[in-house]
Amino acid sequence: MQKVIGVTELQRRFRAVFDEVAKRGVFYVLTRGSRPEAVLIPYEVFLRFMELEEKEVLARFDRLLARMAERNAAHSDEEIAGDVERALNEVRQR
Repeated sequence: MQKVIGVTELQRRFRAVFDEVAKRGVFYVLTRGSRPEAVLIPYEVFLRFMELEEKEVLARFDRLLARMAERNAAHSDEEIAGDVERALNEVRQR
């Protein structure tokens, strides 16, 4: 269940709203000037969201590594090490 509340009303009713969120799992969309700006959610929901977000970041990283491996497959480790060494020497000479 989701409810909408303005920040001024939230200030007046904070304890009751907090209890609804924490004990009954009610989501509150917080508005300022009728524009939604934030959401109050139970902590367990927040933890699940953070876990999903972390999984998505790791999946994106895995896709990036796979793409890099694919693009670099034609080059040997020695070639790459040589390129890195040349780049380091160029930066050090500046």
